[in-house]
Amino acid sequence: MSVEHHIASIRNEINDSVTLVAVSKTKPAEAILDAYTAGQREFGENKVQELAGKFELLPKDIHWHLIGHLQSNKVKYIAPFVSLIHSVDGLKLLAEINKQALKNNRVIDCLLQFHVATEETKFGLNQTEAIDLLNSDAYTSMKNIRIVGIMGMASFTDNISLIRSEFQSLKSIFDSLKGSHFREDDAFKEISMGMSGDYKIAVEEGSTMIRVGSTIFGSR
Repeated sequence: MSVEHHIASIRNEINDSVTLVAVSKTKPAEAILDAYTAGQREFGENKVQELAGKFELLPKDIHWHLIGHLQSNKVKYIAPFVSLIHSVDGLKLLAEINKQALKNNRVIDCLLQFHVATEETKFGLNQTEAIDLLNSDAYTSMKNIRIVGIMGMASFTDNISLIRSEFQSLKSIFDSLKGSHFREDDAFKEISMGMSGDYKIAVEEGSTMIRVGSTIFGSR
């Protein structure tokens, strides 16, 4: 099946309220253009250098998502154009995004990344850390970032019950923050969870944004 058919198949499985982010990391510009021609506009990359290079090469109406771990010293390379940063896992990083957004006269949308999986290697906040961040004077003074939701990754496992419970935990965190810190903020609405192996479960558990790579482009 072609990239176009894969995208159409996924769209048939999700409703219009779920955003499909095509994860194009390691894929050439030609493959991205195939998806673009099929109507796809949301693309995700996990490395800053690769993302910046593809931005230069490809159509400017693409919405680029940074989905991988982001180091503070690399924010400046994507600040002029990035649509959404999924992986904010601390106040230092958020402050740097705010600083670089100000330099570019932008407000950059961000997601708080939470650690809900069993693997120790995955990045992310816990709920207490997130609340401390949101209650801090430093955060409340930031005018060039906008937190529009949360992101998380489930464990890499065949245990569907575990995956489902981790997605439920993430949805619970979203609901709690929506009720406490973002009650009056309509922009806070995104739950980025679900990848090629588990996006159907994620959508069932309330995901509004799925990050799908190999199911669209094939294995890496």
